[in-house]
Amino acid sequence: MHPSHYAAQTPDKPAYIMEPSGEVVTFGQLDARSNQGAHFFRSLGLKRGDGIAFCMENNARFYEICWAAQRSGLYFTAISSRLTASEIDYIVRDCDARVFITSESKKDVAGELKDLLPAEVKRYAAVGPVEGYESWETTIAAFPETPIADESPGTDMLYSSGTTGRPKGVRIPLPEGELNDESPLLMLLKALYNFDENSIYLSPAPLYHAAPLRYNMMVNTMGATNVIMEKFDPEEYLRLVEKHKITNTQLVPTMFVRMLKLPEDVRNKYDVSSLKGAIHAAAPCPIPIKKQMIDWWGPVIFEYYAGTEGNGFCTINTEEWLAHEGSVGKPLVGELHICDEDGNEVPTGEAGTVYFANGNEFSYWKDDEKTKESRNDKGWSTLGDVGYVDEEGYLYLTDRKAFMIISGGVNIYPQETENLLITHPKVADVAVIGVPNEEFGEEVKAVVQPANWLDAGPDLEAELIEFCRRTLSHIKCPKSVDFDKELPRHPTGKLYKRLVRDRYWGKSGSKIV
Repeated sequence: MHPSHYAAQTPDKPAYIMEPSGEVVTFGQLDARSNQGAHFFRSLGLKRGDGIAFCMENNARFYEICWAAQRSGLYFTAISSRLTASEIDYIVRDCDARVFITSESKKDVAGELKDLLPAEVKRYAAVGPVEGYESWETTIAAFPETPIADESPGTDMLYSSGTTGRPKGVRIPLPEGELNDESPLLMLLKALYNFDENSIYLSPAPLYHAAPLRYNMMVNTMGATNVIMEKFDPEEYLRLVEKHKITNTQLVPTMFVRMLKLPEDVRNKYDVSSLKGAIHAAAPCPIPIKKQMIDWWGPVIFEYYAGTEGNGFCTINTEEWLAHEGSVGKPLVGELHICDEDGNEVPTGEAGTVYFANGNEFSYWKDDEKTKESRNDKGWSTLGDVGYVDEEGYLYLTDRKAFMIISGGVNIYPQETENLLITHPKVADVAVIGVPNEEFGEEVKAVVQPANWLDAGPDLEAELIEFCRRTLSHIKCPKSVDFDKELPRHPTGKLYKRLVRDRYWGKSGSKIV
């Protein structure tokens, strides 16, 4: 069902609760405010297939805007709140947004945007005033709380996080049919991850990212409640699980790591027994980290592999994973094919580029070349990841193709080394990259964020290199270790490895956002 159904049936039930501010938006309020937003969009002349964009932190207006666009048949583009004014301007222009909405907390970057955005883009600010922007709340308050006459389903149009260049807009066809038509994602949530109308879903990540944005919306379409963290903190996360008796959640592996590195007495003082399903995705999870989470939370850990593009979807539950450690599962959407550099399928167990056949269609907006590059001559599509399939059809990811290190003609995928180093008690975060080497072209380097900055130095460098050599082939081990107080990691868990790598290749600028 659409949330409007639950507004009629259970208007006072929380659709979502913001934490730690405590603001509650009920299904009745969500329906009324999204109807007002839909009328407003129509008053500006926006019709089905047009677009809006917004850039803001996790706040209570976020989903009122999403649902207003969704029920108007619009494309809505949520933009990372960590971007600079020029990067936001690029996305607003690229997605052809007719309206741009920001918030008071983004007033500094919004001020810069005033002089960048095209004059025809209407500008609004929520959750407080921003000079040069009209108030979102005051503007929509003048419009009816009843539905527009021509409701139709819209969808998000999100941008890749740009780890290998300018972000790409992912365009999928607008849904056909009625607002209440059940989506494939909703069916997956119910069938695989123990969701129902009584679920209480804890969302700790930035809402502009594809997974939290879509999952929170799907939770509301089944009449369940979201608890949305305004900012992730490992102990606060555990406190909220206990406080709200959370049944379902979705995290990224870096969140697992941060919780596991809390003192044991802190971890154990919170009751997490209400959890029925804890999903993780977005980045590879080291096997020892996942084992520790299963030991702690029990067999409620689920994993999936997918992208914003939606071209394929693999999933695996705890029991399957324990029998296939390191796998991201079997495909439920799309058919898996592993291919070599020439596009030929490789034997079972051999690594190659991961392709999906017969999955959902997508294109990169205004970039036919990138769309073409994502396909092979058979029409199969890839996200650029490298992996292999075992005899039972389970997929194992090795790394992203773009991060491969070539040393003396040998291909080295750094993910395995990173997965090992993050388990070291003195390591808070790590990036393994290739750096210039006159003889071999590249050599392996680890850039480490120490748990305690005072440990940084030659002794820890030697300790970490030896730690790797006890487990891995020496060619995969770092030849040297540098230390950083904080690595450039996206709040969704994705490491901006190119930013780290470019330091060593004489590149002072980067298009990464």
